[in-house]
Amino acid sequence: MSNEPASNQASGPALPATGFRDLDGYLALPRVGGLAMSADGRRLVVGVAGLNHDSTSYVTSLWEVDPAGQAPARRLTRGAKGESQAAFTARGDLLFIAERATAQTPEDKATPALWVLPADGGEARLLAQRPGGIAGVLTARESDRIVVSAAALPSATDAESEQRLRDLRKDTKVAAILHAGYPVRYWDHNLGPDAPRLFAAEVTSAVVASAPDEEPDAEAAPTPAGATSTADLDTPLSLRDLTPDAGAALVETGQDLSADGSVLVTSWRVPMAKGAVRTVLATVDVATGERRVIADAEDAEFDGGRISPDGSKVAYLAESISSPRHAPRVTLWVADVDGGNARRLAADWDRWPGSITWLPDSSALLVLADDDGRSPVFGVTLDGEVSRLTTDAASYTNVVVAPDGDAAYALRSSYEFPSEVVRIDLSSDADGNRVTGLRGPVERPALPGRLHEVETTAADGVRVRSWLALPEGASAQSPAPVLLWIHGGPLSSWNAWSWRWCPWLLVAQGYAVLLPDPALSTGYGQEFIQRGWGAWGAAPFTDLMAATDAAVALPEIDETRTAAMGGSFGGYMANWVAGHTDRFKAIVTHASLWALEGFGPTTDAAYYWGREMTPEMSRENSPHLSVENIVTPMLVIHGDKDYRVPIGEGLRLWYELLSKSGLPADSSGRTPHRFLFFPDENHWILSPQHAKVWYQVVQGFLGEHVLDAGAPELPESLG
Repeated sequence: MSNEPASNQASGPALPATGFRDLDGYLALPRVGGLAMSADGRRLVVGVAGLNHDSTSYVTSLWEVDPAGQAPARRLTRGAKGESQAAFTARGDLLFIAERATAQTPEDKATPALWVLPADGGEARLLAQRPGGIAGVLTARESDRIVVSAAALPSATDAESEQRLRDLRKDTKVAAILHAGYPVRYWDHNLGPDAPRLFAAEVTSAVVASAPDEEPDAEAAPTPAGATSTADLDTPLSLRDLTPDAGAALVETGQDLSADGSVLVTSWRVPMAKGAVRTVLATVDVATGERRVIADAEDAEFDGGRISPDGSKVAYLAESISSPRHAPRVTLWVADVDGGNARRLAADWDRWPGSITWLPDSSALLVLADDDGRSPVFGVTLDGEVSRLTTDAASYTNVVVAPDGDAAYALRSSYEFPSEVVRIDLSSDADGNRVTGLRGPVERPALPGRLHEVETTAADGVRVRSWLALPEGASAQSPAPVLLWIHGGPLSSWNAWSWRWCPWLLVAQGYAVLLPDPALSTGYGQEFIQRGWGAWGAAPFTDLMAATDAAVALPEIDETRTAAMGGSFGGYMANWVAGHTDRFKAIVTHASLWALEGFGPTTDAAYYWGREMTPEMSRENSPHLSVENIVTPMLVIHGDKDYRVPIGEGLRLWYELLSKSGLPADSSGRTPHRFLFFPDENHWILSPQHAKVWYQVVQGFLGEHVLDAGAPELPESLG
């Protein structure tokens, strides 16, 4: 057992650990996300999400962080419904998306629109809007051009016809959607009848500086709760449709805009036979709208395209199309901007590359990749040489690079702390720890325990590692009960802080929480993924049991008090565990797969599931076939609007636990099992108060069966 904490705390003294012992305190902890840098490298902006006035949702505000680490962070925006998608124009104006009332649009009719906070001061003003709202914005670092994404109805020819059609549907209360293709929904929302398009505009003439005596770069005081704010506005930009023929091609895709604003690269969804979809990579001429496919193959999908600062090349990711016998493989590529001279980089690097960022001189890339329970920043040259730049036990996201190339900035987190803003030294003479924490808007919370690593060897000789969060005071004299928490995905890893799946809330209740990375986890090489491919009930299960064995062998752990929990694929594994061992005293299964033959055709991406397992594999790995063996009390949790794992899985699991399990309901209907149902939540439980109920019920259920604490006191809000 070892411990390797990340270093260079970003924000001074930690907040007290009471936030993990009190759910209201935990929900109130502010959360950092998103990062944008101005073209001159002088300004960094991050988003900070906090509870609204009645604690029923999170509202994000924008804060400026000093890249030099000297000045304290300062708040820039105070909109009642928050701001997101921060981006800087070439001249330094700050763009963001917000849903705000204006003199022309009352609060009840406002949609997400593009706003600008001028570089030379004053209040934010409306810059661009669409009848269906604006979802995202891209800016060019060397020109006035921007590109926004916005949903449009297929028969709309301009903004006026779009508004008329939307008003018609609203006024006549028509919500029906007629589909001619697949998919029809995604994760937690229905697709259609509108679909994303890309629109271009130039911004210089639309930005008017405020009077000199106004405070620069900061908005007015917050609007009182319930009030409507208005502003004197210039005429919004006219947006030019670049993709009128896109249809569903831009659904759930990503884009990048060249430094001069002339070329955009985007992933583009292509429908195939039998309801399948695959993704190619295309460029769009922003002046003409002409589109050109630059990466296309029958055996791969393409995503993550990033245009080099000099505009000559595109770096991108290719993911091989999987089959029941072969797991996907993600590889890093670079090509000329027209798609020519495509070549794979770092072919011998046994990791899956993720987010890509170019260095300013277009000579190399910064690439994120899961690696042994972390997600470091790697440098990759155009000759394919890979070097790890960050060495701490942390994960990085949202990487941006200063224009001189001497430093990068990113958000860093681990299971010891949530996201914080850091500087990464890229200079050639940097040695040791390159990472320095900046003075961010949020302090680290103090934890109610300590984090360790646990390693073991599976039966086939493969190393399996885990994070283990131990509560304060756990020792050989006072061992802690242990909760095996299984991650979702399954192609993922326990390597970064999660507000939704936070082990410290259970640690604060006295549990040791084990976070293992079994077969199928990323960050351990292609073969580690292949070990579990098409055989979810084999190596992933035995790896989890080996990790549990290693944990309970520690003197700080009480092997007689154990529980297991997981969500999504982790919920599948919790169900599989329940039917294949009685070693746990309680099992919690959230948004879980139960009967695989029913799940496959009803999930939101059935074509992908068809590539995952043969019908025979589905039968061999389906937890429902072992329901009679389940003798462990189970808490089933599911949201009605979950489209990735449809509610039918939870309903069937619940009924079969009551009617077929080794702990069925008795003649009076009594059962030790429980079903926590959220009619208006999805794959995740996003509402703060629902998240509170989730943890309250989970803690009560575990306390009853693992700690022998008696019947739990249920949340009053459950009625």
